[in-house]
Amino acid sequence: MTPSIFLKPGREKSVLNFHPWVFSGAIARVSGSPAAGDEVRVCDYQERFLARGFFNPDSQIRVRLLAFSDTPLDSTFFEKGLRRAISLRDSILSPQTNACRLIHAEGDGLSGLIVDRYAEVLVAQFNARGMYLRREEIGKILLDITGARHLIDRSDAKALAAEGLSAAAKEPAGDLPQRIEILENGHQFEIDLLHGQKTGFFLDQRDNRRMIGELAGGKKLLNCFAYSGGFSVYAAATGSQTTSVDISKVAVEQARKNFALNGLDPAAHHFEAANVFDYLRHIEGDRYDIIVLDPPAFAQRKGDITKASRAYKDINRIAFQKVRENGLVLSCSCSSFISEDLFRKILFGAAKEAGRLVQILARPAQPPDHPVNIYHPEGEYLKTVLMRVL
Repeated sequence: MTPSIFLKPGREKSVLNFHPWVFSGAIARVSGSPAAGDEVRVCDYQERFLARGFFNPDSQIRVRLLAFSDTPLDSTFFEKGLRRAISLRDSILSPQTNACRLIHAEGDGLSGLIVDRYAEVLVAQFNARGMYLRREEIGKILLDITGARHLIDRSDAKALAAEGLSAAAKEPAGDLPQRIEILENGHQFEIDLLHGQKTGFFLDQRDNRRMIGELAGGKKLLNCFAYSGGFSVYAAATGSQTTSVDISKVAVEQARKNFALNGLDPAAHHFEAANVFDYLRHIEGDRYDIIVLDPPAFAQRKGDITKASRAYKDINRIAFQKVRENGLVLSCSCSSFISEDLFRKILFGAAKEAGRLVQILARPAQPPDHPVNIYHPEGEYLKTVLMRVL
């Protein structure tokens, strides 16, 4: 018999609103003896059924809800959910793109599971205990549905630690190469499948890269936190003169390779392995028509918000000072703890301190292969603002 979790009076509201997380403080009692990762039924204090999910006594998110009907979370359930998610990607991706996010955790109703596709390779993150314990079953279903040749487990160590797990990274077996070439909107990129950041590439910036490419023709572009040069490749392909700056020498060399992959001469562009804050501060005069700011998440925890806000304000203030008159700044934050409202206020403060008039031209959202569950607004993590600086 499936164990049951009973909520405290008044704590069922979020579940009735289909929010996928039940926190430890909401639970009154547990019936049965569920182990970490076991399937449980969630009921209100009057023992009325609400949802099913995976239990974890080692996490603040005590239950991750997956079904709001009394349906077993078995292979049939997962196959249906995975097929539903993958059908969305099949319907929205162009033939010029063979890399995307296939499964976006809560956005696809599968809390704790992220899967990215890079051509014939799937890279998965089983970032919740319930998903991690079922990774072989889920992996097999994914390979059967997609026809992909390989699946790599790159579960996030920090996420697993928060789930009470310690999982050593495993090198995949077989003939899988460490690197693979993908196609994105007709541009080629080489991906480090085993050691690249996140799952290998920042797929959530696909639409923003295309937008910058369309705006950058013939202009001078500075790509900050450039990683493997995605924004720069798009811009250079339309005749832009680009500068790519990243603190990682490995990433900078990968950016050079990606230029060459696309028939672009790396020698005609500038690549710099440097601290972006220091690099921007030492620019003399207004040198760039477009500046792209796509930093890593400055706020990893709620306690980082104040420090992260200062960093975002600093980097944007300098960019506003260094961009040419009527130039563009694309500013991004992937910190889930930095809300859209707070990010807007940070940009306001940065513009005021820079003494520049700033117009907001667009606020692009996550691309549709990174859907947001309307009942889980926390999933809208990527904030992007395109600004014109006068």
